[in-house]
Amino acid sequence: MHESQEARLSLREKLIAATYPSAPRTPASSRTGPALIRKGAAIAAISMASALLPAGAADTQAPAASAKKPDSDSATQLPEVTVTGETDPTSYKPDTLPLSKYTERIVNTPQSISVVPQQVIKDQGATTLRDALRNVSSVSLAAGEGGSQGDNLSIRGFTARNDIFLDGMRDFSSYYRDPFNIQEVAVLEGPSSITFGRGSTGGVVNQESKHPFLDPSYAGTLQFGTDETKRVTLDLNQPLKTAIPGTALRLNLMADEGSVAGRNVTENRRFGIAPSLAFGIGTDTRLTISYLHQTENDIPDYGVPWLFSRAAPVDRNNYYGFTDDFIKTDVDIGTIKLEHDFNENLSVSNMARFSNGFRNVRITEPQIDKTVNPGTPLRDIQVTRNELAAESLETSFQDQFDLTAKFSTFGLQHVLVGGLEYDHETSDPKRFSFTGVPGTSLLSPNEGESFSGTSAIKADNNGRIDTYAVYAMDTLKLGKYVDLIGGFRYDHLEADFSQPVAPAVFGHEVDNLVSWRAAIVFKPTSHGSIYFAAGTSFNPSIETLTLSASNVGLAPEKNTVYEIGTKWEFFDERLQISGSIFQDEKTNARTEDPNNPLLNVLSGDQRVRGFSLGAAGHITDKWQVTASYTYLDGKVVSSTDFSQVGGPLQNTPNDSFSLWTTYELPWKIQVGAGTNMVSKRYGNSTPDANTGMFKSVSGYATVSLMVKYPLTKNVTLQLNLDNLTNAYYIDQVHPAHLVPGAGRTLSGTISFKF
Repeated sequence: MHESQEARLSLREKLIAATYPSAPRTPASSRTGPALIRKGAAIAAISMASALLPAGAADTQAPAASAKKPDSDSATQLPEVTVTGETDPTSYKPDTLPLSKYTERIVNTPQSISVVPQQVIKDQGATTLRDALRNVSSVSLAAGEGGSQGDNLSIRGFTARNDIFLDGMRDFSSYYRDPFNIQEVAVLEGPSSITFGRGSTGGVVNQESKHPFLDPSYAGTLQFGTDETKRVTLDLNQPLKTAIPGTALRLNLMADEGSVAGRNVTENRRFGIAPSLAFGIGTDTRLTISYLHQTENDIPDYGVPWLFSRAAPVDRNNYYGFTDDFIKTDVDIGTIKLEHDFNENLSVSNMARFSNGFRNVRITEPQIDKTVNPGTPLRDIQVTRNELAAESLETSFQDQFDLTAKFSTFGLQHVLVGGLEYDHETSDPKRFSFTGVPGTSLLSPNEGESFSGTSAIKADNNGRIDTYAVYAMDTLKLGKYVDLIGGFRYDHLEADFSQPVAPAVFGHEVDNLVSWRAAIVFKPTSHGSIYFAAGTSFNPSIETLTLSASNVGLAPEKNTVYEIGTKWEFFDERLQISGSIFQDEKTNARTEDPNNPLLNVLSGDQRVRGFSLGAAGHITDKWQVTASYTYLDGKVVSSTDFSQVGGPLQNTPNDSFSLWTTYELPWKIQVGAGTNMVSKRYGNSTPDANTGMFKSVSGYATVSLMVKYPLTKNVTLQLNLDNLTNAYYIDQVHPAHLVPGAGRTLSGTISFKF
């Protein structure tokens, strides 16, 4: 069993084990892991699957075979399963999600789900959540916003900055996440308010923390790079002999310092510590206490400015801020989780968490005055330094109670999950504006110039949301071939907001909303499924704990998804191939009131139609792959701003493709290679007033390589080469600025495990 799961399976895993029993698999000796054209990408993905999956492949067993699984309803009793170690932790294909709300195996879950396991993160040498998410083609990275810093992204064309979760709980703080304490990252696509609450228009990102287990393990890494990276991590797990059986302690540590290849001045400095203590592993009652602290002190990069609806044609090294710009964050997250199995058919859990995130920033956003004439020589253009400065404290207290039950009615089996949630979230950013800040040259910026400027309070926000929610979802098994899934969630939101600095804003919001999800799953064999699913989500005006005069009192936006998909497992269930066709639609988007431009009305319609293809797992004992392709056709269907109608959605590429694969050569040498391809993206959905064009950036492709060699039984040397061709491309898009991607980077990692 993967080390991120409890050593003794909860009821959710028992249900899966009972329905799909199999013998433990034996890991292979050392398994460790410019614009893209739609038609070509789709053909390439389908051809790859066809070439790798000859006729009858679904029934072909890999050399390390496991027992064949019986039909899904062949087991009526839930066996006791005890696991104290790991089974093939290097696999690129996880079997289940470690979330109590998801009771079925991924292959039978009617939703597009992409998982980035820890082994992929290790093999790629990824050191940020952003880098891990490059493996998911439905995710588009975005630059930091003016009012909020930290990880920013879109899923299926809709912003998801507020849709990042940790162990199924909202991870609200504004910071750049490091994966040192993460077992896997999962992207669950499509509106999912029934399971995650507000937001999730295009989907959510869930990070699963590392947890203690019953085998002693001592691991760590030491990494150096040509981008001046110096990184060390430790992962220590120790069973403890105490009066309480099944006790273990785990400690993860990280220190990271480095720059960004091709980007002068930028520096990243992070430190993290994450201890966790578990009691009762292998018993009916389990208690886990965990804590995460991550601190950051960076010289941030807000990249290059827009010029006439395109990225300014400047040297990739140009830095338009000051050497004493900074972003400082301190995040503390404490969690207590209690689980209890009453019997084989009933299990409950309760997780409580308090988080505290402090942020202090002063960042320079480069801008070019809109009055600049298109004929102006580049050497004569000056860049305005828009200073973004803020101090904030973001807190949350969350409590989730979940129940999983199995029962029968009229001879039909049910798996019911339900729960209660309470969230209390606060945010109080104080923002500053500056006058007298010197500008700089577009072609030859002077980052060494002393910062000067007079500050004044621009806004003093105080936001609060209290959420009370109840949900229930039932999986009804109509024999062994068909599952019906249906559920609802009721959310009661009470929110207060105050901003006394002119123009003052005060608001009190109360929203009562019901979300639903329904699906039908056909299972022609125990190794594949075909499904149709639909669901809803909502976005309240105060979703990010802030309001403006334009949206005070405005009802939530509502979203709907329709999805048809299929998932199949091959080679003894070690390779999964998936595909889906979907439509995500925001049916009442906020847009400008035609009678009062200072107010918003809910009269817009934004829609994304597309399809996706994916593959993850073992092709042979020595060959692993994770790949995904997503096509998105996103546009504004209707709006009171007629210039937007038919226009593109911000940061929504038509085509995205991601591939990473590794192969084991003789002498235990492992090689890996991958690529990321992203087509043209747009900076906003409204044409520029001066040029009449939509702001856009060109597509790009990058290539990465890896080689890994075990120096000894316990020590491994790994080399990673990223952006092999040293491509200059725009990685992160924002309506007001653009951040270039890193240049060619070589890094070496020495890892050990005992």
